Amino acid sequence: MNVMIDLCIVPIGVGTSVSEYVTACERVFQDAGLSHQMHAYGTNVEGEWDDVMAAVKRCHEVVHEMGAPRVTSSMRFGTRTDRAQTMADKIASVEAKLADSE
Repeated sequence: MNVMIDLCIVPIGVGTSVSEYVTACERVFQDAGLSHQMHAYGTNVEGEWDDVMAAVKRCHEVVHEMGAPRVTSSMRFGTRTDRAQTMADKIASVEAKLADSE
């Protein structure tokens, strides 16, 4: 089953800058071959359920390995079975509606 997630991973106890941890998680998604799009407060990821969830787990492991004593995450996720839809499809749908209203 395909899943789309919106993930925000926050290392705790590492100071105020977290960009190196975000970079490490982005590499996890790249290495997993998952479609992903970083945004200002997280990352959208899509792919097969088990692959996506394994990558989320790996992000936690990597961030701990980098020295973060605690990691907190928030995740929203969705699935659909009526048709195939990608993150790009969802964005294109809204952009088309915006263009139609201009």
